[in-house]
Amino acid sequence: MADSPHYDVLIIGGGAGGLAVASALKNSRPQLRTAVVEPKDTHDYQPGWTLVGGGVMAAEKTRRPMRDFMPTTWIRDAVGEFDPAGNAVVLASGRRVGYDQLVVATGLQLDWDRIEGLTDALGRDGVTSNYRGDLAPYTWQCVQNFRGGRALFTQPPMPIKCAGAPQKVLYLAADEWRRRGVPAEPHFYTAGPAMFGVPYYAKALDGVIAGYGGTPHFGHNLVAVDGARREATFERADGGGRVTEHYDLLHVTPPQSAPDVIKQSPLADAAGWVEVDRSSLRHPRFDNVFALGDCAGTSNAKTAAAVRKQFPVLMANLLAARDGKPVTAGYDGYGGCPLTVERGKVLLAEFCYDGKVVSTLPLDPAKPRRLYWWMKTTLFPWMYWNVILRGRDWKYPAHRPHG
Repeated sequence: MADSPHYDVLIIGGGAGGLAVASALKNSRPQLRTAVVEPKDTHDYQPGWTLVGGGVMAAEKTRRPMRDFMPTTWIRDAVGEFDPAGNAVVLASGRRVGYDQLVVATGLQLDWDRIEGLTDALGRDGVTSNYRGDLAPYTWQCVQNFRGGRALFTQPPMPIKCAGAPQKVLYLAADEWRRRGVPAEPHFYTAGPAMFGVPYYAKALDGVIAGYGGTPHFGHNLVAVDGARREATFERADGGGRVTEHYDLLHVTPPQSAPDVIKQSPLADAAGWVEVDRSSLRHPRFDNVFALGDCAGTSNAKTAAAVRKQFPVLMANLLAARDGKPVTAGYDGYGGCPLTVERGKVLLAEFCYDGKVVSTLPLDPAKPRRLYWWMKTTLFPWMYWNVILRGRDWKYPAHRPHG
């Protein structure tokens, strides 16, 4: 029926994961009837927003028309309901769309409203966030206009996308202030117990923040912002109640979770993410459903580097299942986080499941390098637009265990 189409493979989400799979399917099985459900007209290179906030990249370089990368039928709508038992989804418009196989790549949602007063405070009086592309230029404006005082940078409980981003902005700002001789007091308030979830890199980052005269505050979760008073309130993980701190500049990383439409669906695991086997990326209860990227219930870092490793695995397993063959490809949890520790140097944190430290290049990954800055600012954006979104599996050197 015209109002109830059916596809061989239906992909939910036109982000990095969804477009990579759609393009890879077109490259390998062009005869398949595929479609992508995506309401947005533009595609954002989100890893670039930190660079925008650091005055390194122009905001327009991070946005391109969705149509330029859409390789298949584009359903310009959002999903309102998943019906995996009926092999269908119901769109926000009410239309029902059927499928033989489903790939879920919705990304996650930013829960700004979970922090009292934040929505009203954002974008003015020194309150900003690189997690919104439209606010990243304001971050740089705040850094440039800063004349000294207390600069607070926050990180909520995990999981979040790009776990290094909350402190990348700190280092780029602190480096700028140091170059200009601005008397800044950087403070990093994180809900976690360390600077980074992998101890090997956390130790290196302890030295980085100390080098800027910054102070880390572990076990502190931002719960309220009073923009008029320039005050931020944190809940302490040690049971010490709440503490309120004055700020002259506040960069907020919002709480994050699976999209509500997934939380409320039969696809969800106990935490609300799409339940998948962490190796095959296949749903354990609906064997024609796969997921990748930020929405997948895997314990890897939620980064574009993870998607680059995930989509070839998902593709191999989806096509094997389609052909009635065993599903054997495995994802090892690889994630990469290029931590900009100053303008011109990056620490390239690479790791797999269970915090296993690896390195693509035969170099110590905890040592900041100018080579990694070039990769972060030039190579990775080019790869994103020309390799990942085009569904090409560019074989890097195999990442090797470090240490």
